[in-house]
Amino acid sequence: MPIQVKTGDITKETVCAIVNAANSSCIGGGGVDGAIHRAGGPEILEECKRIRREQLPDGLPTGQAVATTAGRMPSRYVIHTVGPIWGRCGSEEACDRLLADSYRNSLELALQLGCRSVTFPAISTGIYGFPAGRAARIVCRAVREFLQEHPEMEVTFIFHSEKSRRIFEEATGEECS
Repeated sequence: MPIQVKTGDITKETVCAIVNAANSSCIGGGGVDGAIHRAGGPEILEECKRIRREQLPDGLPTGQAVATTAGRMPSRYVIHTVGPIWGRCGSEEACDRLLADSYRNSLELALQLGCRSVTFPAISTGIYGFPAGRAARIVCRAVREFLQEHPEMEVTFIFHSEKSRRIFEEATGEECS
């Protein structure tokens, strides 16, 4: 069950799919979402608009995932998922479940697309306020459970800073390395 943890720029990853920490509109925003849309170019936005028109007129629900081209980036696909906003889920347990769903549903979609390599950012831990250590333990468990059934999949967690990577590694210890 290969899991890698590193610091870097998700838009430069050479994998089958990168995961976008999207908002429900799927038409770009700040942080990882904005960086992916800028690096990938207008093809991503056009596909997102088509998905909104044809499939998701009310937006992408929290915990769900959709895929688009990666445009000009070296990956093949971008999987867009909406993580929960901490404190707005009804309960902490509901937020935990929705965060795990974001990762599981992204992995399931990657599998349906024929991908064997996926790179994730830290979903919901930025402006959405999910506590980083708590998120790390939840996503590590969700990804490891998925990989038990799909050991051919390679998963990378990529962080924009050494500080974020260290928080993840300290919270998960050896279980996610």
